[in-house]
Amino acid sequence: MGKTQLIPKNFWIEPLVQEMKTEEKYFYIYLLTNPNSNHIGIYRITKKEMVLYTSYSLEKVESLIERFTTKYELIRYNEETNELAIKNWGKINLKKGGKPVMDCIESELQDVIDRSLIQYVADSIKKKDIYTLFLSYCSDTSRVSEPVQKALHTSREKNETPKHQQQDVEEIITFWDNNGFGVSNINGKEQLLTWLDDGNFHQPNEVIKKALSIACANNKRRLNYVEGILKNWQNESLRTMKEIEDYIEKQQRKQKSRNDDVPGRVIPSGFVLDLTAGEKE
Repeated sequence: MGKTQLIPKNFWIEPLVQEMKTEEKYFYIYLLTNPNSNHIGIYRITKKEMVLYTSYSLEKVESLIERFTTKYELIRYNEETNELAIKNWGKINLKKGGKPVMDCIESELQDVIDRSLIQYVADSIKKKDIYTLFLSYCSDTSRVSEPVQKALHTSREKNETPKHQQQDVEEIITFWDNNGFGVSNINGKEQLLTWLDDGNFHQPNEVIKKALSIACANNKRRLNYVEGILKNWQNESLRTMKEIEDYIEKQQRKQKSRNDDVPGRVIPSGFVLDLTAGEKE
């Protein structure tokens, strides 16, 4: 079944929605329609992803989750499994049955780790056969998929984003957005953030921001240019920020020496050496 999420017309006249601030309405619509959302209203999503797609800060995302959990009581979020459940999902979306629908729902229920979230969503389901199907998965762990059975015995998912890395993500996205790399270039941001998991750099957050700064200084605000800088440092076996700074300084001294030997136009003092000269754009 295709994943197309619709917002009902009466969404805007719901009492709770009318109480919400603009940023809260936007966040609620995002939770209902984001790429991770599914047919059962229980899906995995990290705060890192919320920051990436909404362009909100990590602090803002955490504040909104808290408000929607305690003030509006519209969601539950499991910090350990990164699973989010939407309380009124059944009332909004689970109104029709049929074998294709039921098969899809059952397939997704098998992947839920936090079983309490199933009961939480089930309480708003009016259609009897769907409600019964949800209840059958609330406590019967024998019916879940094998990966989920393993996850039920662990305290944290292997792909959970550590708190410090979430802050790194926010800093990089903020730099990207505020320096002309393209606020709407989601794919570019996602690709750049994969460098945070690169084990070659000891301080990947600082290294990425340094590469972004060089790209800005050379007016080359493109992902492939930034990645060219990072790959160059990788190839030079540079690991720490000190090694990178020393390398840049050494390259600048070499460039200055060449310029001193050849008569001609003086290079401006503010020029930043293009470390990816010759790279294919």
